[in-house]
Amino acid sequence: MKFVFCSVFAVFFSCYCYSQGNNYLLHLEAQTSAISDSQVPFWLRSNQYGSVPLSGLSASFLARAQKNYDSTSKFFDVGAAVEARANLGKETRLLLIEGYGKIKLGVFEIKGGRMKESFGLTDTLLSTGNFAISGNSLGIPKIQLSIPEFTYIPFLKKVLAVKGVYAQGWVGTVPIQNKRVTEAVTYFHQKAIYFRLGQPNWRLKLYGGFADQVFYGNEAKIFESFILTDWQKYRSVVFGKNWAFSKVGNHAGNIDIRLEYTFPTFLMSVYRQNFYEVGALYHLANIADGITGLSIVNRKTEAKKFFWKRFVFEFLYTKNQAGERWSKPTPTGNEDYHNHYLYQEGWSYRQANLGTPFITPAYLARADLPSEATNYFINNRVSVFHIGSQFRFLNCDFMNKFSYSTNFGTHQTRRTFPTVNQFSGYMEAHRDLRKGYNVGVVAALDAGKLLYNTSGVIFSVSKRF
Repeated sequence: MKFVFCSVFAVFFSCYCYSQGNNYLLHLEAQTSAISDSQVPFWLRSNQYGSVPLSGLSASFLARAQKNYDSTSKFFDVGAAVEARANLGKETRLLLIEGYGKIKLGVFEIKGGRMKESFGLTDTLLSTGNFAISGNSLGIPKIQLSIPEFTYIPFLKKVLAVKGVYAQGWVGTVPIQNKRVTEAVTYFHQKAIYFRLGQPNWRLKLYGGFADQVFYGNEAKIFESFILTDWQKYRSVVFGKNWAFSKVGNHAGNIDIRLEYTFPTFLMSVYRQNFYEVGALYHLANIADGITGLSIVNRKTEAKKFFWKRFVFEFLYTKNQAGERWSKPTPTGNEDYHNHYLYQEGWSYRQANLGTPFITPAYLARADLPSEATNYFINNRVSVFHIGSQFRFLNCDFMNKFSYSTNFGTHQTRRTFPTVNQFSGYMEAHRDLRKGYNVGVVAALDAGKLLYNTSGVIFSVSKRF
């Protein structure tokens, strides 16, 4: 804890001393919130990178210090960021939301620490969230080598660009559902690569790629018959090779495609994301599941009174999972999104879902809904209609998100899970004042039979140096 405080102070002091430069940022914010005692509303806690207020009456203080790359640097540069949150209410909680250092070497970047990230080609601001890594939890500490921005491949006349990442992370000790051990030290493997087809002046551009993540570790202690060497195990983790009719570790990933067309006054994107865990997608058995979205971004100069910025329409579907009666049989069986036979808390980090927040853990759902003790997520078969918007009116910036879901539980629930509907709404307004000050208000509401009915409002004042 002392190290965290010292790191925060050091970066804050550095940013304050050099805040005259565009590469340095210091952001301070105070919040006061009034939220239902039972639970924080869905859109106040979802896809917030773990920066979540307390339920009930509380106050929060946030601070961020950041050193960006010098835009004039061509080969070598360094950067860093620290973001912390303190919640004061019915309990006191201090969170390190982000903390990393990075080095730029040409088009490559080496980065280590906790990062605010999401992996996929869905809309960056208003999406329901990517399947595997959506920014719904605190980031897993890791070190990575990446090409962070789309970079043209030489000798192809700027037709094809690529970006990607290869990372190793540390999850910590997690509970295990196994007769031999009850917990295991767990590691995190991640790789992602995305391509863009289209020269800079082309109106039409095509994108495609995938992100693959794995939990693994301590297999020799967990399984008496595990005989792979460390190198063989790592190869199995990276390439998804089977051992004893199963993959090593808990795999979760998504495959994305995106079509983008630039009109004279707006940019329109259509995208599709498909999911995989145990391998049903390889056989196209769960091809019906996925995220289908439309994003429209305004390219015109902002008007004085009203200016729309962005609209997003998404449909999220996870009900099939290759487990319907008519589903194509596969050697791997049906999926059970984000649950796992070995990892007791499934695809989560510090009890929060790493991926789409519409897959519901038991502790957030109504207590009377059917569940299984071995399933951390009691609802992973969902159908969601979602809209989001950003606009500016009378010098105020607004953002809205409205989601309506139908929820069907899991394929593994022995008792019949009733079909339940759920609405979650979010409205945010901010206004910039003089000298870097900003005031804002956020309101959210949950109504339905999956989550408890909750509401909340947050008032904020921030200062940017």
